[in-house]
Amino acid sequence: MCQAVLVDLIHGCCPTCAGSSLLEESASGAHVFLLCGERYREKGEKNGFSDPFLSSWRSVRVLDSGSIAECLYRFKRTVDRLDLSSVSVVTTPRGREVLVRYQAQLFTAAYAFDYKVRSADELACPSCAGSAHTDSPGEGVQEEVSAFLQQLPALNGEVTVLRSALIPDCFGHGFSTRTGGVSYIPTLSSLNLFSSSRRRDPGAVVMENRRRLALHAGFHPEPLRLVKVNHASDVWVMGKAEPESYDGVVTSQTGVVLAAPGADCMPILFADPVSKVIGAAHAGWKGTLMGVAMATVEAMVTELGCQVNDIVVAVGPSVGACCFTLDREQALDFVSIHPDCVPDPESARPHVNIRLANRYRSGEQTIIRRNPPPERRHPA
Repeated sequence: MCQAVLVDLIHGCCPTCAGSSLLEESASGAHVFLLCGERYREKGEKNGFSDPFLSSWRSVRVLDSGSIAECLYRFKRTVDRLDLSSVSVVTTPRGREVLVRYQAQLFTAAYAFDYKVRSADELACPSCAGSAHTDSPGEGVQEEVSAFLQQLPALNGEVTVLRSALIPDCFGHGFSTRTGGVSYIPTLSSLNLFSSSRRRDPGAVVMENRRRLALHAGFHPEPLRLVKVNHASDVWVMGKAEPESYDGVVTSQTGVVLAAPGADCMPILFADPVSKVIGAAHAGWKGTLMGVAMATVEAMVTELGCQVNDIVVAVGPSVGACCFTLDREQALDFVSIHPDCVPDPESARPHVNIRLANRYRSGEQTIIRRNPPPERRHPA
């Protein structure tokens, strides 16, 4: 299997000591990357290495940016472009201590890392064997990665937030779009806000996207609470024990920001300007059928004392009926919500209007008010 080989020349390993590992990996057709930062570049040679050294292997790339964070970020981008997921790291014991911290910031479980640690006895040259470091391994890694990501340019445009005229002015709210973040994975938006170990977008990048959204929308990213999607109808009432997963969340607490992811699935916002209660829900087709919108309204009423007629609901952007189909058996379940939810029920794969279905479902419990009180309180 084709893989990437990262040779750590920063933390006490040199080309001579790494040579046997490089030859072994290069023979298998691996893509070799030399992590050297400025250490070898300062020696005055081209990229810090002589041409004979570089020509010894078929595919060698030198990572000589100013910081380790930038080097490993460039490394990850190349790995993703080559569609590789297996990474072999040749390093020292100290190097492993440091690099695993960068790995936690810049990679996910979608990548398989194998550390080949060279012990002191295996380090042949004096410069490697005598290399000493007195600073704490990995100190300041998170801060370094965050600072690097903050200076990256926005992709595909600027951050944009859509707002609903239905939500009262006493609540800050909005629906983010796909632009303005730093996520470059083609299958994700640049402003991806959802972190998953199965995806290639790492937690540090997602946190930077959230920071940019917060800066644009006017809230602090720390109190942002994103629902833990389960494609069901469970609702968490903040203040109670948090479940492992839930698709709706409600609160009467001030100073918190609730959020629900959306793409094909839709985000739904709930607000009660009288009781000062807010809610957010994630509604995919399964959650729609299971009544996540109704369950969120019910939690606001039964747990936080809201009156149904005071609750305002705004349905965010999502896939339209023009482009969303299901197997006929699944699609026909939406007919029970309202016949208009399935415009072509006789089709083998009928189109389904889950937006309309959620409007009907939330309408079973609440109404939408167009002229809410103007009082301004806390953001939602």
